[in-house]
Amino acid sequence: MRADPQPADLSRREAARPPLPERGVGRDPLLPFLDAVRQGLLMIDPTGTVIAANAPARQLLAGLNVTLRVQASAIPLLRALRAGTAPPRGALLRSLRRALARRQPVVFELRHRDHTVQVELHPLATGGWVVSLEDVSIRKATEARADAMARRDPLTGLPNRLLLRERLTEALARLARTGECCALLLIDLDRFKPVNDTLGHPIGDALLETVADRLRSTVRPTDTVARIGGDEFVILQAGIRDAAGTQALARRVVDLIGRTYMVEGHLLTIGASVGVALAPEDGTDADRLLKNADLALYRAKLDGRGTYRFFEPEMDARMQARRKLELDLRQALARREFQLHFQPQLQLASGTLIGCEALIRWRHPERGLVSPLDFIPLAEEIGLIVPIGEWVVRQACRDAMTWPEHMSVAVNVSPAQFKSDRLVETIISALAGSGLPARRLEVEITEGVLLQENDRTLQTLHRLRELGVRVSMDDFGTGYSSLSYLRSFPFDKIKIDRSFVKDLTSKPDGEAIIRAIAGLGKSLGMTTVAEGVETAEQMQRIRLEGCTDVQGYLISKPVPAEDLRQVFAGFPQT
Repeated sequence: MRADPQPADLSRREAARPPLPERGVGRDPLLPFLDAVRQGLLMIDPTGTVIAANAPARQLLAGLNVTLRVQASAIPLLRALRAGTAPPRGALLRSLRRALARRQPVVFELRHRDHTVQVELHPLATGGWVVSLEDVSIRKATEARADAMARRDPLTGLPNRLLLRERLTEALARLARTGECCALLLIDLDRFKPVNDTLGHPIGDALLETVADRLRSTVRPTDTVARIGGDEFVILQAGIRDAAGTQALARRVVDLIGRTYMVEGHLLTIGASVGVALAPEDGTDADRLLKNADLALYRAKLDGRGTYRFFEPEMDARMQARRKLELDLRQALARREFQLHFQPQLQLASGTLIGCEALIRWRHPERGLVSPLDFIPLAEEIGLIVPIGEWVVRQACRDAMTWPEHMSVAVNVSPAQFKSDRLVETIISALAGSGLPARRLEVEITEGVLLQENDRTLQTLHRLRELGVRVSMDDFGTGYSSLSYLRSFPFDKIKIDRSFVKDLTSKPDGEAIIRAIAGLGKSLGMTTVAEGVETAEQMQRIRLEGCTDVQGYLISKPVPAEDLRQVFAGFPQT
């Protein structure tokens, strides 16, 4: 183009020019070659006149309802561009001038119904343009489907995290623009993992689909239900007037998800914990709302699951403190901040100490002595309980080597340690490293260990017995199947839970329960230890009921290893 013509100029020129007949194939030897090209091609001279158009170009433009004739103005093409997705007229002409000045192509799209044609205009150094046209309808439809799939959960068809983010951003924009409030409900399924583990992923997937259907049924068309993780869902509640409506929705979700499911012949029961954050009260950006809903969900889980909690500002402070504790806990083992305290066990018949239970303590450099109740559950949650448990076994064996030879040491072993496949090897290594005879080591387990993979657990227990290590059941009587476990494995010792000892003086059946457990132990050839003995009266009653050993503050509180010698000195020696 020598001078870029304006559309108005082209219109006047076209009106003044008598119509010219289209050049036939016979009159232009290049057209058969151009017609063979897959893409549509147009040639426009510097005056804005179409001087050539191949067959694909004519076909594509006809499909877009654009009539363009050879030896006629290109104005219909410009009009079609302005009517399509191209910028307004002024911006369109500026784009063309800029492309001409820089000798760079410019690309637009034309759409008509289900057709999309990509139009690329290439300026020529000598003036004029070459225009290529390509039907991209299939590609655009494929891209649209892929884009939609990228925003959907493939299992449930619900929006995924990406689409949830987009809709949450839109809702927060409406909040800023119109004051329309919204709420975020973060939902975590309770007891879903056991279903997946025991019945398999196909059943788990079918259950998730049913959960998704139930959640869809409880919201309005303007709300969004999304699945953002394995068993995590989110509801974005739009246009709320007050917290009461959100509270009602949270209550419905907990109730609906907690109802029984029938999935492929299996009767299943799960639950839901829900954390709720409101906008604008709890945040006006997506990250803040998601974080606060997560904090509220964490609180709902701590409060027993199967419930909902609204975010409260102090939750953030508690979570920050928990994160700090977690960071410190991860470093405590390397910094040697853990230490063992030992609580002696007394044999009633001889009045002598026969062993001690190892109890872990954490001496934090700033917090002081941290209770196991505060850090053991956290260690289990973040996967540190196995290395901590291994340290306890090794240290307890080393410390026990300094005691009289008849005394044993008892260590608690968690379910996670049984799952790690390293328990037996760790114990063999600890015994070899310390020189402690296996008969002086006692492993205490709870019913939680026996609840998981029963055959495998029993195999591990038998391997320990073959080594010569003794095995005791801790907290006996607190579970629903303690007696069945006594039949499945010959324990050396039963430890009667402290709650039964406490009930001796307050409940009439306290003595009867201890008498029954002691009688059971005697019949099976097992030692019975009553835990939590704090008074002489309790010890006397326990003695009368037939228990063989006692442990509790009446004998000694848990003390560091260096103080044990003084405790030992207060009791008869064998």
